[in-house]
Amino acid sequence: MEPKPSKTWRERLQEIIFESNTAAGKAFDVALLFAILGSILVVMLDSVTHYHRLYGVLFFRLEWAFTLLFTLEYLLRLISIRRPIRYIVSPLGLIDLLAIVPSYLSIFYVGAQSLLVLRALRLLRVFRIFKLTHFLTEIEFLSVAIRASLKKISIFMLTVLMLVTILGSVMYLVEDRQNGFSSIPESIYWAIVTITTVGYGDISPVTPLGKFISSIVMLIGYGIIAVPTGIITNEIAAAARNKNHSSESCPSCGREGHDADAVFCKFCGHHL
Repeated sequence: MEPKPSKTWRERLQEIIFESNTAAGKAFDVALLFAILGSILVVMLDSVTHYHRLYGVLFFRLEWAFTLLFTLEYLLRLISIRRPIRYIVSPLGLIDLLAIVPSYLSIFYVGAQSLLVLRALRLLRVFRIFKLTHFLTEIEFLSVAIRASLKKISIFMLTVLMLVTILGSVMYLVEDRQNGFSSIPESIYWAIVTITTVGYGDISPVTPLGKFISSIVMLIGYGIIAVPTGIITNEIAAAARNKNHSSESCPSCGREGHDADAVFCKFCGHHL
């Protein structure tokens, strides 16, 4: 047997940054995870007036240290793959870019630092460390399920909208513009809050007929909750039966979500 050719520096770098099946890859992901958490913590603490007055300079320096670190990591990701443009326009690539852009925007626009909480989205990478990539797959299942059930959900929401409009108008007449039901829009607001079982309590009926109608609305609300849940759950189960994904990332574009038996990347066609 011929010995396997040694990996190039780019292939080794891609394995460390994009994969988590090696010790170096796991260490990289763990270090990146702590950096993300630390950066988010700094942004949150800096938003507290008391801490900002005491440690504002320290927070500023730490934030730029994290920004430079994430910038270096982003550049390494682009260098390690053969088709960086595909990674840049991918969902994870866009998230990585959003993680560093706000700091540079803050140089020109005051207050842009608050957008740095977008880094929380990058915590999704933690699932790769513990081989829990099926959680990321479930996110895709949810997206597929929502698209598949969009028409049914739209019809359901239209029905609910018609229902709360009618109930709100009825309560406006029953309560005779009193007890918070001063207009039809206010009454519709009460109907929405009630039928969704939220119940803020800022508006409530007082008349016996109004209380009876509100009781009916509450009971209808409990029944309505199960409808969209059942629709989406059914679509997720159907998607899960039809797909089986692996955790391998493409060495060319860096995308994940390939079928378990895939030989080529479904996004760029490169050999896996």
